[in-house]
Amino acid sequence: MKQLWIDCDPGHDDAMALLTTIAHFEQANILGISTIGGNQTLEKVTKNAQNILSFVNSEIPLVKGKEGPLIKSLHTAPEAHGNTGMDGSFFKENHYPLVSENFLQYIYQTITSVEDKVIIVGLGPLTNIALLLEVFPDVKEKIEYISIMGGGISHGNVTPLAEFNIYVDPEAAQIIFQSGVSVVMAGLDVTENAEITVQEIQNLEGKGKASHLAYELLNFYNQSGRQFGFLNSPIHDLCAVAYVLNPTIFEGEYHHVEVVTDSGTARGLTFIDKRKNSKVPENTFVLKEVNRNKFVGLLVHSLEKLDLYFEKNSL
Repeated sequence: MKQLWIDCDPGHDDAMALLTTIAHFEQANILGISTIGGNQTLEKVTKNAQNILSFVNSEIPLVKGKEGPLIKSLHTAPEAHGNTGMDGSFFKENHYPLVSENFLQYIYQTITSVEDKVIIVGLGPLTNIALLLEVFPDVKEKIEYISIMGGGISHGNVTPLAEFNIYVDPEAAQIIFQSGVSVVMAGLDVTENAEITVQEIQNLEGKGKASHLAYELLNFYNQSGRQFGFLNSPIHDLCAVAYVLNPTIFEGEYHHVEVVTDSGTARGLTFIDKRKNSKVPENTFVLKEVNRNKFVGLLVHSLEKLDLYFEKNSL
């Protein structure tokens, strides 16, 4: 059984990642979920996480993390995810509980309390995770690896050079890559090919409770994505989870990755050392290829499992 901690900023693709992981409860135990300001403000993304967890009748501990990045002000993405950060569906009012303790202390105690090593999944800016490693450096011994959605070797999206999650807090990302903890990086080079087609989204409509929710969210996400030149919809954040659940979906290579933290035009750029005589140690497994059919199949199968759960429990 894999032990997971998920840090996220829901987010349509975060929602797909959460639903997929929750559906694989027999394979992955989610110890807890933390939120971070990113796609929208901390209050909004936390509410979105509450909505998803309440929707599936979950009891996973949810903690509210930091409002924004380590140094600069928060840069959100309403143009991609809407005013709520997860537009497209209506959720019933809920009072999903939040852990009231200090979020860093709670994450640390949770991770160190389990016998097995823990996989941390980072689906948003990496601020919370970086703080955890800085405040409690001994936690590194309990982390198997950190699987992140972020960066891009060939290009960016929020700027020509920088991907959104890294751009929001490049200082935090650099802490992660320099931490000595193994990192798996799902950057734009692979995530933009991990797309669900318009027809595959349409096939989810009315199929079951979870599938229909995914349809509503992905339908909005697909329409929003047209402004950025996408016909189909890359489900970026799902890649970081999909690798944990089934690494054979991806191919990648080990590299030394660093982040530009300067205030110039390259801020947030993730780059690898390609020198043939490089002496720097590899610190990251960079995902480069994805089997799209297997990737979409994982999502669809996960939603079908949740549909069956709802049907059996009449929720």
